[in-house]
Amino acid sequence: MSSTELPETRTADTAPPAPGPRTVRVADGEELRSVALPGLSLTVRSRPGGRPGLPPALYVHGLGGSSQNWSALMPLLADLVDGEAVDLPGFGDSPPPDDGNYSVTGHARAVIRLLDASGRGPVHLFGNSLGGAVATRVAAVRPDLVRTLTLVSPALPELRAQRTALPTALLAVPGVAGLFARLSRDWTAEQRVRGVLSLCYGDPGLVTDEGLRHAVEEMERRLELPYFWDAMARSSRGIVDAYTLGGQHGLWRQAERVLAPTLLVYGGRDKLVSYRMARRAAAAFRGSRLLSLPDAGHVAMMEYPETIAAAARELIAEHDARHDGS
Repeated sequence: MSSTELPETRTADTAPPAPGPRTVRVADGEELRSVALPGLSLTVRSRPGGRPGLPPALYVHGLGGSSQNWSALMPLLADLVDGEAVDLPGFGDSPPPDDGNYSVTGHARAVIRLLDASGRGPVHLFGNSLGGAVATRVAAVRPDLVRTLTLVSPALPELRAQRTALPTALLAVPGVAGLFARLSRDWTAEQRVRGVLSLCYGDPGLVTDEGLRHAVEEMERRLELPYFWDAMARSSRGIVDAYTLGGQHGLWRQAERVLAPTLLVYGGRDKLVSYRMARRAAAAFRGSRLLSLPDAGHVAMMEYPETIAAAARELIAEHDARHDGS
């Protein structure tokens, strides 16, 4: 099951980009820009100044996360791919979609619309948690848009979810998100962030004091958004619905249809996506490779970015070598 992930960390004086072709520079050389599409507006994070002609990559975050979740990994691959990370509708700096569709299919359509509008496909596609389910669906229904697929703790259906994942699943029940918001109204932003860290990190001690401070500031900003809890609840419901969907539209069936070379990353201390699912995923995605990180939690790309970057490099290099030779 997916979860709320470490909130976006950015400078406090950076305002969310307004809809339209606006670019705002943020910390550490990154830029945010807003992309207007039919029925929605998406914020995209990039690192300008890369070498021209690199193949494109797109990074998709998980439930409660943002494009910032990929900021540790993106620069490690910047010499290999032209990377962009998207804020899914209702998360990060992207406003809610006009139709209120927060299903896995709705998020996948948003990613497809972004790729079609930008003309960047096919891309090396990365996804974490909910973003892993979204990326799986994109790769299955639009193989023309995906070169390789890297999935970090993808939220794929589990028959027996871990107990630590149940609170996230309960957010999908109508009324529970509002009830939790009322019950936790006296919690400080720091208490909330520390709870997220303990749930999503194998070792919360890896987060620096500065990182914690920025995360608290971002949590304070997000809690003021009128759609914060609605986006969380509806996206949680979308994951649960996707878990119960059978037939050709089921996520495991779609995993079997993925043609792109796939890298699967699972953490041994993941409290939200069971480590035991790694074997099933490796069997479902044809010709996939598996990276097991015994000490990692749910957001391994934030805990062990160098290790994941090395594995992704091998996947991308092998794909590009075959492509160049064909």
